[in-house]
Amino acid sequence: MAELNTDVRFLKGVGEQRARLLAKLGIHNTRELLEYFPRAYEDRSVTVPIAQAPFDQSVCISATVSAPPLLSRVRRGMELVKLRAFDDTGAVDITFFNQNYVKNALHQGETYIFYGKIGGSPMRRTMSNPDYESARRAGAKTGRIMPRYRLCRGLSNAHMMGYVRECLDMAAGKVPDPLPESMREKYALADAGFAYENIHFPAGFSALEAARRRLVFQEFFVLACALGAVRGSRRRDGGVPVPRPDTERFYASLSFEPTGAQRRAVDEALRDMSQPCPMNRLVQGDVGSGKTLVAAACAWAAGQAGMQTAFMAPTEILAEQHLKTLTCFLSPFGMRVDKLTGSMTAKEKREVKVRLASGETALVVGTHALLTADVEFSSPALVITDEQHRFGVNQRGALSAKGKRAHTLVMSATPIPRTLALMIYGDLDVSVIDELPPGRQKVDTFTVNESYRQRLYGFMEKLVREGRQVFVVCPMVEENDETDCQLKSAEEHAKELAARFPHLRVECVHGRMKAAEKNSVMAAVVRGEVDILVSTTVIEVGVDVPNAALMVVENAERFGLSQLHQLRGRVGRGGHKSWCILVSDSRTEEARARLSAMCRTNDGFRISEEDLRLRGPGDFFGSRQHGLPEMHIAGLGGGMDVLKTAQDAAHELLKDDPELRRPENAALRERVRALFEAKSDTLN
Repeated sequence: MAELNTDVRFLKGVGEQRARLLAKLGIHNTRELLEYFPRAYEDRSVTVPIAQAPFDQSVCISATVSAPPLLSRVRRGMELVKLRAFDDTGAVDITFFNQNYVKNALHQGETYIFYGKIGGSPMRRTMSNPDYESARRAGAKTGRIMPRYRLCRGLSNAHMMGYVRECLDMAAGKVPDPLPESMREKYALADAGFAYENIHFPAGFSALEAARRRLVFQEFFVLACALGAVRGSRRRDGGVPVPRPDTERFYASLSFEPTGAQRRAVDEALRDMSQPCPMNRLVQGDVGSGKTLVAAACAWAAGQAGMQTAFMAPTEILAEQHLKTLTCFLSPFGMRVDKLTGSMTAKEKREVKVRLASGETALVVGTHALLTADVEFSSPALVITDEQHRFGVNQRGALSAKGKRAHTLVMSATPIPRTLALMIYGDLDVSVIDELPPGRQKVDTFTVNESYRQRLYGFMEKLVREGRQVFVVCPMVEENDETDCQLKSAEEHAKELAARFPHLRVECVHGRMKAAEKNSVMAAVVRGEVDILVSTTVIEVGVDVPNAALMVVENAERFGLSQLHQLRGRVGRGGHKSWCILVSDSRTEEARARLSAMCRTNDGFRISEEDLRLRGPGDFFGSRQHGLPEMHIAGLGGGMDVLKTAQDAAHELLKDDPELRRPENAALRERVRALFEAKSDTLN
């Protein structure tokens, strides 16, 4: 409907300046405003007697002003308005800071509803800076459940409420409902109009819960339908079957025994590759679980059939690392493995491209250089992407397009609860490697505060003297990144450590450095020429440094659990005992819970479950780099049970109407189309 795509500048009170502020919040039109849901709610629906008002909790009281408010100036820049108000049970002293207009707004003998926190003592209760309105005209600020929105400087909560109210009135009865009526009845879901009205301005808590459940379901359902449509479209495309070889020949060439989980993942992938439709499979495994072996087995199978494989890594260093590993796996079978990266000379690139086009190269490992138009394959059968969340669907598609109907294998070391993985990677089949190879080092993890700083430095020096290397990760690049001067910055901390350990080799790496400079530092780390590497999270998914035995994470409370687990995975990759030290002075309950979970277990899947429990599915990935569209409402309501129900409902609907062509699914088809349009570069 046109009303839902109206520019916010046409709303009352929104001019160019306010429109720019709303744009900072991602709001450009009325649809985006409708889906800018409150971050929290305040219960202002009930008033309590002054004597019964609990301390340090926000409550509404109905009280009469006993005397004219008094204005006083404490010092320059600080004005106070004080008054006393009472009811039948007691009195409260109310103070307003730097709100001198209150002196003339509140009148002796008038009764008002005040909303704020009760302080002071039972003998003398106080309240500071409360919201208020006349008891005769209550309902705007009190006597209701009040929504609270995420704001930016220049926009107040009252502004947002006014804009949303106008938007709801404009769209009344005109909001297309993507959920067919039969589905709403089956799952006892509210209609769209009720849901949007009551998520913003709930008539009561039961109405709020009904609205939230409906909108969480809708968000998961639309996403599940979108990804299910991708999967259905893929399976309707023809593929090139790869004959399934006897994998025991491949396993016999190895110097170790693969785990049962590795064998299972290989079997699942080879079964897909033997089918007449293209494979699209995710291999998900913890750090060090052996995903590269699965990739090698699939490339080997393609090679046995005379077909080629392309393997794309996010960085040149990782590409070099995979080149060595895959060459070890495949060279015993006479398969040529080449590399193609941006830093290679023009002559080297030309030679590789010639071998690819002729079919001499069985597997090519590269970076984005594989996507250039002049890279051609003779008989492409398989496309593999490592750390797939680093590549948008368009980049993966560009690589797959070089081999028409090629099979696709994507790998991720970010453990994700299986239910959520099925949602996020809805167009992918999922293989989970849930066991580690024998001999993989357990990394002991401890949380310490600043009082342990000198002991930590002594431990770092001890390990370096023993020949080990140390990683130190900071949340910031430079000191001026944030106003919080307590946060460690990589550049400044590297200087501090270099001064503290003048006899050690200290280097720094971060995302703002040029690629060549980063690669140079990381290559030196791999060669053992750096004792202490200070970095930001650019090494979250990084090179294999078996000699690294200590990971120190500064301001560890600033990182998500899954991210901390990825950082910990950078050590313990060799034969040396390894440790992860989480440095944090935070005393918040959430931070303590996260860091405690890290110390309890090294199991990435258990950690991911805890991360999901603490943060909810909508905020599970933080920066959204992993391809999950931002959850407008699901992150506020948890909703794992609703997620599963929505998935089942989407599966059932797509089974009967795979292309959403039925008239009753027209609104759903439009929402799916809009989702693809908005997320074409990230939607997996």
